Amino acid sequence: MHKFSEVSELVNSLKEDFEKFYEKGNSAAGTRVRKGMQDLKNMAQDIRKEVQDQKNAG
Repeated sequence: MHKFSEVSELVNSLKEDFEKFYEKGNSAAGTRVRKGMQDLKNMAQDIRKEVQDQKNAG
């Protein structure tokens, strides 16, 4: 569940930047959103690999 907490924290940390970008047109916030989404993608890939490895080991 630690991994889930990390993903949840990352998504929640991006909320303010999403609002700044979409509601106020702040382009710097858009850059932070893109970086955060890339980090999320990498976390998801790591979790998928970990789950697959555990599944195959059992």
